Amino acid sequence: MDPVGQIAPQDWLVHPDTRAVMAALSARGAAARFAGGCVRDSLLGLPVHDVDIAVDCPPAETMSLLAAAGIRAVPTGFAHGTVTAVTPSRAFEITSLRRDVETDGRHAVVAFTGDWAADAARRDLTINALYADAGGAVYDPCDGLADLGARRVRFVGDAERRIAEDGLRILRFFRFFGRYGAPPADAAALAACRKLAPMLDALSGERVWAEMRRILAGPDPGEVLLLMRGEGVAERLMPGALEPGRLRVLAWLETRGLKVPEVEPSAVRRLAALIAGEDAEADCARAGALAAAWRFSNAERDRLLGALAPLPEPVCVAMPRAAARRMLHRLGAERWRDRVLVAWAGYRHRHGARGPLPGARGSAAWEALLRLPESDAVPEFPVSGADVLALGAEPGPEVGAALRRLEAEWAAGDFALGRAALLARLAEIVGGG
Repeated sequence: MDPVGQIAPQDWLVHPDTRAVMAALSARGAAARFAGGCVRDSLLGLPVHDVDIAVDCPPAETMSLLAAAGIRAVPTGFAHGTVTAVTPSRAFEITSLRRDVETDGRHAVVAFTGDWAADAARRDLTINALYADAGGAVYDPCDGLADLGARRVRFVGDAERRIAEDGLRILRFFRFFGRYGAPPADAAALAACRKLAPMLDALSGERVWAEMRRILAGPDPGEVLLLMRGEGVAERLMPGALEPGRLRVLAWLETRGLKVPEVEPSAVRRLAALIAGEDAEADCARAGALAAAWRFSNAERDRLLGALAPLPEPVCVAMPRAAARRMLHRLGAERWRDRVLVAWAGYRHRHGARGPLPGARGSAAWEALLRLPESDAVPEFPVSGADVLALGAEPGPEVGAALRRLEAEWAAGDFALGRAALLARLAEIVGGG
């Protein structure tokens, strides 16, 4: 196989640690090449985060080569040929060339090979089946370069066969289409995803969320979710109504419509925008079921529910300042921003540039709400349980009840009372007032 292109100079490519690892792997005549995403993204001029390497020797030999060069080697996926080389600057995932001997839709039994074409043939997408040598010369056994230039995302070989090997490839197709593809999507890929969508039911929740998180973090996740819904994929993962239009607006606000340092794109916030409906209780039940099925962390689950939970009054641009500050105090800054952004995206999705507050005036009002934690921050509640006990109250539930009552009164008065006034009122509450 001859090279067909060249990667432009890259910091990661010429880094001393990269050169040391590649030199170690080729010390006894083995061939090592960068593989997949680092090659693809370098060709596109995108940042490279992970550097994966393919090598034409078995994993035991990989371990030996690295050890001989004094590079720490960890057998992270030894049965499948993967060893991780740990250097001061980064970790390199090194995988022996392989071919699939047997697959069951989730797992594969592999055999190691020295055949680069065979290794490429088992990869999922042509744009992920690119290799480059230590000098940056590019090898392209599956015509991935042409697909990359045309923004075409397609499977290597037969699409149905690739998906049958691992059902997660359905979601990987949509993820990569969302980042690298241009309409129309590959017809053979869509037909295979539609036909084999039931395979998604057998995937673990962790694997599904790992891919869905990346799909939601893409540049236009609403468009991808529309495509997934059209092919019968989305409803297998998220039964019930979806709002891809609101999601599209939210993604635009997060990435292009706003310049607010505190606002970063959030897959969890975007999921909330996608599934939010008119019934907050039902939304929370649905969100809780998704969080359980996809094995969210506690922080992810709490944030998703916090973006959807029922509130005494809706977050909107018509909120009086005092009501908005009370809501901010109740929710905290992160959840407040989530609620404002989801509500704003819904407003723009329904009304466009029109509505009760049209154009720039409406945008300014929403942005003022979003910036409330910085522009009109609520002070920290200056009373604690120690103050209640100091007034002679017995330890127990009454301490918390007194604090909650006092804090509610403080919020109702727009947080105007200082510590001295609050302690005086606390004495009345403890005394039965």
